[in-house]
Amino acid sequence: MATIYYEKDGDIGRLKGKTVGIMGYGSQGHAHALNLMDSGVSVIVGLPQTSKSRAKAEAAGVKVDLPANVAKQADVIMVLVPDMAAPRLYKEAIEPHLNSRKTLMFAHGFNIHYKEIVPPSNVNVSMIAPKGPGHRVREVFVGGSGVPSLVAIHQDASGQALQNALAYAAGIGALRAGVVRTTFKEETETDLFGEQAVLCGGTSALVKAGFDTLVKAGYQPEIAYFEVLHELKLIVDLMYEGGLRYMRDSISDTAEYGDYTRGPRIVDQHVKDSMQQILKEIQDGTFARQWIAESAEGQHHFKDLRRQETALQVEEVGAELRQMMSFLKKK
Repeated sequence: MATIYYEKDGDIGRLKGKTVGIMGYGSQGHAHALNLMDSGVSVIVGLPQTSKSRAKAEAAGVKVDLPANVAKQADVIMVLVPDMAAPRLYKEAIEPHLNSRKTLMFAHGFNIHYKEIVPPSNVNVSMIAPKGPGHRVREVFVGGSGVPSLVAIHQDASGQALQNALAYAAGIGALRAGVVRTTFKEETETDLFGEQAVLCGGTSALVKAGFDTLVKAGYQPEIAYFEVLHELKLIVDLMYEGGLRYMRDSISDTAEYGDYTRGPRIVDQHVKDSMQQILKEIQDGTFARQWIAESAEGQHHFKDLRRQETALQVEEVGAELRQMMSFLKKK
């Protein structure tokens, strides 16, 4: 069974008199910074002079400085920039200012696990990873609750790395919901697998295949969109609220029977074998090396794929149909 920590397990007093430096002010960065400030923690955000986020942070009352200055001043440094931007930020702005009195933190284990960042051995290295986007982390904190999160310790130089990480978790509200103990390896590999095989890659491919199948069979694209994409939210929301059983209790008997008898024909042994191969490529570093190389070369292939996917018929039809849906937030 997993080890789960709650409010009784974390002492935010450990951050008293200390400064937390948040590198980045994007989705997670703004939530961590504002939640910590509301918890009475001294926070400073590290952003380049040219960053568009500087004005947002300053407007919210957040102290902002250049990343190198933040790394020099901060006792705790939380890295919340994109994976591919982190190694350079670390090398140029953070590493020169690390010492045994500082803690280096992350919300994702990619760069530590694949050794793109290798901190000195006398520095605590830990992770607090909320299992939700930054706007949700902020929203539920303001509402008095928190988002379940993960905690992991890569280096415990002081012997108190876990206690310090849980203090940070208390500051952002995570201990209100519960924080699950994991490792950098487990968090990284399961996170990448979930994104690629199910949440993003798998779901996107399934939607596109279903849409194409119906359209090629002569059905109207608009009807296909409703059936394989629009209604997906209903099903996912039911799963999110109560698991597979709750979803199946909420749909028709016809849909439930089709779920049991046809679903395994879609996700068959071939799909499971492909999932195993995807997991292997994550575990042995194949995916990480490919993505790192792609980024180093300017992300040309990645950007071509993005353009191709944006031009798909399902996207064009969806953009038109969403004009009918006044209840949606405009994207």
